[in-house]
Amino acid sequence: MVTLDPAADYYTLINTFAVEPDQAEQLLDELTRATREQFHNQPGFISASLHLDVDRNHVANYAQWRSRADYEAATQNADVKAHMARAAQVAKSFDPIFYELRESIEAD
Repeated sequence: MVTLDPAADYYTLINTFAVEPDQAEQLLDELTRATREQFHNQPGFISASLHLDVDRNHVANYAQWRSRADYEAATQNADVKAHMARAAQVAKSFDPIFYELRESIEAD
């Protein structure tokens, strides 16, 4: 279960990929495979949640890492770099932005 807890002080990446609708599933499959096979085993990886927009023009990856240093170390791994190159080939563009989780509000 993914936990959104501001007190955890995780390093959060929200990466939005623009994609042609007929390639959305291919991109989603690539991101899923890479997360399970590459990122999942990297030190400091907490979780990733992949989202497909209803028009199939965008895929979003919401990922949590223990720290910025852990994320940056993972991106130096050759297998991770290969995944990032494959995903970039399928996507029209991507926009990775790093966030600090400040609030998480749940229903009563």
